[in-house]
Amino acid sequence: MTHVLARKWRPRRFEELVGQEHVVRALCNALAQGRLHHAYLLTGTRGVGKTTLARILAKALNCESGVSATPCGTCSACQEIDAGRFVDLIELDAASNTQVDHMRELLENALYAPVSGRYKIYIIDEAHMLSRSAFNAMLKTLEEPPEHVKFVLATTDPQKIPVTVLSRCLQFNLKRIPAPQVAGRLRQVLEAEAIPFEPAAVQLLARAAQGSLRDGLSLLDQAIAHGGGRVQEASVRAMLGTVADGDLSAILVAVKAGDGARLKAIADEMEAAGASFEGALQDLAALLTQVALAQAAPQALGEEVPDREQVLALARQLDPEEVQLYYQIAIHGRQELDLAPDEYAGFTMTLLRMLCFTPQGEEAPTTRSSPSAAGAGTAPAAASHRAAYPSEVDWPTVVASLGLSGMARQLAEHCELAGVSDQEICLRLPEAHRYLLDKRYEDRVAQALRQHFGRPLKVKFTCGTSAGLSPAEMAHRERRERQRKAIEAIEKDPFVRELIENFDARLADSSIKPLN
Repeated sequence: MTHVLARKWRPRRFEELVGQEHVVRALCNALAQGRLHHAYLLTGTRGVGKTTLARILAKALNCESGVSATPCGTCSACQEIDAGRFVDLIELDAASNTQVDHMRELLENALYAPVSGRYKIYIIDEAHMLSRSAFNAMLKTLEEPPEHVKFVLATTDPQKIPVTVLSRCLQFNLKRIPAPQVAGRLRQVLEAEAIPFEPAAVQLLARAAQGSLRDGLSLLDQAIAHGGGRVQEASVRAMLGTVADGDLSAILVAVKAGDGARLKAIADEMEAAGASFEGALQDLAALLTQVALAQAAPQALGEEVPDREQVLALARQLDPEEVQLYYQIAIHGRQELDLAPDEYAGFTMTLLRMLCFTPQGEEAPTTRSSPSAAGAGTAPAAASHRAAYPSEVDWPTVVASLGLSGMARQLAEHCELAGVSDQEICLRLPEAHRYLLDKRYEDRVAQALRQHFGRPLKVKFTCGTSAGLSPAEMAHRERRERQRKAIEAIEKDPFVRELIENFDARLADSSIKPLN
């Protein structure tokens, strides 16, 4: 008889649990040392092993071979717990049993000794769904339970559990399971079941599981049925409505090239294939995250990353500020899909927004009019500076007028003027911002300075000790001084002083913002 994979492959021993090593280690040590708590609270998102862990703990406490972290799995107690018919293991679904009367009945039965086991175990799933009255009824028993009773509460929303209950429980937070670990478990199941599969298809299922192994196994069941007994990438993509990584890369290449027609064609192809546009934007944001990582720390991009060479190629083609901009547009576009006329329109507009809003650091800055001698009319900003250059350069004002954006602007703002001459400008960058020294950004700053001053200057960048005269540091000092004055003004306010003196109030400095 065929079983649902999520049930058939449910872990039955602590060492079989995936991705929760921190919880397993703590519980195993407690069992080995005999340091048993009377109430445990297991928190975490769906499908990460809360109920499974509670059942394994019940076996560890009631195994006929003794209390240990390695229950035998063969005695009657272990087998009955695995089969869900152990009389001293009481599982309660709080979502459908919220009433206080049911809780009182359950707690009254807790006073009686176990029928066949060593301990009577109460597993309360979705504990946050219990009513306030039900929680109040539990308090006394949780505080002073009988020696033979253990409580295990499981919840996806611990914030809704009263503090009085939290303080009486030993809490463990089960984390989302990383996609590589989910993929490893899925491969193990497929190999044991002798089902042919493609590694790329398993990676897709692991990512779609979003940290839930149970969801991953349920999707695997669906994929096996969809693929006629095989798990293939094309079949899984069609089932999930996901977009091929090549299509996502093509989107970014088309945006970089300014090819609106190609973007429209990709969107049309996705609609014809029945792809999920929300999933496409989610995957696009994930791809951009990998690209940004490849730019900032290439060595951190593991070999197991799907289409690694494609990610590295995009990292070379796109500027870092473009990657950050496209990422922001992608996640905002996903949030706005519900507001769009339909998903296709929302997705297409998101791509066109990427096309329109691109960093403009390469463009020449705009010119300004300035007064001049009679009959001379107006002149570009460069001319107005030329008379004062080089002895009276106001570096913060110059930087503000360069029209730079993105990382090039960051570089200029964190530099201070180290020296000037008719042919050369020397800029010094603090060691803390050395990462900004990139030839692409240096060239853009240098070109903007040449256009600003109207002469073929040589611009030299160095790293060294800062004198605190960069535009960024000066602006930071100005903001800090404005904040100090704002706090001082609030502290001197008579009404505020009266509150502090009469009610022992305390001023939260972080809540004070200076007026513009």
